[in-house]
Amino acid sequence: MKVLELLDELDEIIEVASSVPVVRKVMVDPNEIQEIVKEIRLELPDEIQQAQWIKNERTRILDEAKAEYETILSDAQSKAERLVEADEITIKAKERADEILRVARENSSVMKMSILDYTDSMLYNLQEKVDQMYATYFTDMYEDLQATFEKINANITASRNEVKEQIYKSQNSGEE
Repeated sequence: MKVLELLDELDEIIEVASSVPVVRKVMVDPNEIQEIVKEIRLELPDEIQQAQWIKNERTRILDEAKAEYETILSDAQSKAERLVEADEITIKAKERADEILRVARENSSVMKMSILDYTDSMLYNLQEKVDQMYATYFTDMYEDLQATFEKINANITASRNEVKEQIYKSQNSGEE
């Protein structure tokens, strides 16, 4: 990853820089540091795009699950209506329709939970990677980079909270 190489280069510049005795400060060429920081900023959008892709993928998967749930529900209702012809058949049809709806809801709930767990896991892994990069490379160096990571983490946390809220809603709607 290009960003890591650039950060290694910054680290090397700091290590070989001449130091000022007693105050533990080093002297570096600001132009050289600024050039590397510019390159890092050019590389960061790829990481941000990956996070956006994960968010879009999560939305797509949830939309597909909802459409499948609605199709299954619609099919179940159609089957139930076709079975309603006589009293005995009506009772059996209602029982069968209820069973189909229950299975459809269970399948939908399981699929939704799996999708939400997968999305949460992806967001958690991304958040860990962002936290690792932050802890390793940017501590006390650049305030604007720190703000960028905090925004990313806030977005990821908001997305995770949204996923958790969906999990909670899914669990509660399945109990009714």
